[in-house]
Amino acid sequence: MVMTEEKQAEIAARRQRYEELRVAGQTRAPRALPPPVLLADCPIPEAAILVRETVPGGWYWTTSLSRGEALRLINANGTSSVALLAWNRHERSERLNLADTIKVQWSSVIRKGRILLSDMGRVLLSVIEDSCFAHDALVGGSTAASTLAKYGAGPFRNTRDNFIAAAAKCGLERRDIGPCITFFAPVVVVADGQFGWDDGRLRAGDFVDLRAEMDLDVVISNCPHPLDPNPAYTPGPIDVVRFKAPPSATEDLCRTATAEAVRAFEMTDAMFDR
Repeated sequence: MVMTEEKQAEIAARRQRYEELRVAGQTRAPRALPPPVLLADCPIPEAAILVRETVPGGWYWTTSLSRGEALRLINANGTSSVALLAWNRHERSERLNLADTIKVQWSSVIRKGRILLSDMGRVLLSVIEDSCFAHDALVGGSTAASTLAKYGAGPFRNTRDNFIAAAAKCGLERRDIGPCITFFAPVVVVADGQFGWDDGRLRAGDFVDLRAEMDLDVVISNCPHPLDPNPAYTPGPIDVVRFKAPPSATEDLCRTATAEAVRAFEMTDAMFDR
């Protein structure tokens, strides 16, 4: 198929417009994002803790989060990884949308100050603390096929099957399971466009705090990431703490880091101002 000059000009104009928007989105952030923090520097007051659990390697966990509550995931052994899905508890058709999360923020790097968006353009979760910035919003979790190919036959659980089991407990079905975000997974995009793994970046005690911006149902899966170079299936335990997050201030980092975040929060807050 021969492309006409008019079509080539149209594509070039759209590409130029995209680059203009990308530069604007990446350079006009009103606040710089902070460096990583240590777990020891971010204690949770005992009075704020609602639930404390340990998720064994290979298993899954479900919870409901109310607006203003938060979830701390602690990578006790420094292994990979924790995959997560979330839905609006009152309208399950609204769910985590990683494509929009990346596109709206002009970055696939999920770290403190970033938000996780729904397919309605609203904020599901805010990343309010983070120790490693090693999270994957591109590749997704393991499947039965990828696990078999990597580890061979055995009693090895995988993220896809864990999500199916967890979703059923929440009254959801296979069709409700979309692309997941995976924490403690240092995926990088190398020069030729392929995915790589920044080995040695994970540390025992890494953690991330996620604040719920609406009432949510959340499921997590604690299985090795498909790109984890470790040839053995040795996922470690993950500690999970559900707690009452401090109230977000007017200048809350996640709410003000970008103009796009400001608009997403305006739409989210509007649900609660009716």
